[in-house]
Amino acid sequence: MASLPPAVLHAEAASALDLLTVPQVMARLQLGRSAVYDLLRSGQLASITLGRARRIPTHTLTDFIRARLEQEAA
Repeated sequence: MASLPPAVLHAEAASALDLLTVPQVMARLQLGRSAVYDLLRSGQLASITLGRARRIPTHTLTDFIRARLEQEAA
């Protein structure tokens, strides 16, 4: 089994650690604040809490979009 070059592994690890704020997610999805918080509250979009701040991992947003696209296609 071939392994990935270290640069690729580092890039994948770094993107997995990227965290977005609610306003950043609002901009990417072109949704309002309450719509994004509804997605978080319902569990459709996962997040972590750091102190009083909500952060959404980029991979979680990507997974959410991919799942919605698959639902639309079905």
